[in-house]
Amino acid sequence: MKKLLSLFAAALIALPASAQQLVIKGSDTLGAKLVPLLAEGYRVKVPTISFEIAAEGSSTGIAAVIDGTAHIGMSSREAKPTEVSAGAAKGVTLNAIIVAYDGIGILVNENNPLKQLRKRQIEQIFTGDITDWSAVGGAPGKISIYTRNTASGTYSDFKSLAMKRRDYAPSSQKMAGNEQIASEVAGNPNGIGYVGLAYIDTPGTAVVSVDGALPSKEAVQAKKYPYARPTFYYTNGTPAGEAAKFVDYTLSEEGQEVVAQVGFVPVR
Repeated sequence: MKKLLSLFAAALIALPASAQQLVIKGSDTLGAKLVPLLAEGYRVKVPTISFEIAAEGSSTGIAAVIDGTAHIGMSSREAKPTEVSAGAAKGVTLNAIIVAYDGIGILVNENNPLKQLRKRQIEQIFTGDITDWSAVGGAPGKISIYTRNTASGTYSDFKSLAMKRRDYAPSSQKMAGNEQIASEVAGNPNGIGYVGLAYIDTPGTAVVSVDGALPSKEAVQAKKYPYARPTFYYTNGTPAGEAAKFVDYTLSEEGQEVVAQVGFVPVR
C-alpha cells in the first residue's frame, strides 16, 4: 500500500513562498514511524520547513536520491553495487549515514505455542522446506508466511541474515510494510513473519527467540541477536543545507532520544 505522508498539511498552506521543503523517500522501517516523529521535532525548531515523506521501500529511496527526486533516501540496507554504479553514471555519489540500529524479530500468532526456533528452522520455514508447524514442534497446521515486498531493504536483509540468500517460498505473501505483516500474523493462527524492533509488541502476536536470543535493544547493542542490522540515510555526497541540518538533528542527543523511544537502538 502506497504510503505518502505530508506532515501538518493545513499549516503548510499558509507557509510563505520562501519556505523550504525537504523530500525524504524510502524505507518503511524508518519512514512509517521514526522519520515522521523526527520531522515533527525538527519543525518545532524550524517552523518554515515542510516535509514530504514517502515510505515505500529502501530501493525507492536510493533510486530517488540517484534521480534527484529526494534530498534524503531512507534505507534499512546498504546500497547495492549496481545502485552505486547507477548513481556514479549520473554523477551521484551515494553517501551512507548510519542513523539507528535495528533487529528483525520473528513474529507468530499469540496463540501459537512455539516460543523458540533455531536459525536453521527459520531458514527452512521461509524458504518452504518446512510447510507444517508440526515439523518444528508446533500444533499441526499449514504455515502461512508473510514477508516484505521486493522493494524493501528488510526483504533483502532477511534473505542475507536468515536464509543464506535463498529464495523465499513460492507460497509466501508479500506485504507493503511492517505494520501489515504484524496485522496479518495477528489475524492468522498459523502465520509467521518478520518485523523491525519498533513493531515487535503488536497486539495479537508473539516474538519467538532465535537460538535462544530475543530481539531487544540490549541484544542488538551487545551483538547477541543474529538478525541485527544498521539503518541508513543516503544522500548525494555530503549533505548540505536543510538536509544536512536534518541529518545533524537525527544524530543529535534529542534526535537519538526519539530513535530510542520509537524502539530502535541509538547510534550514540
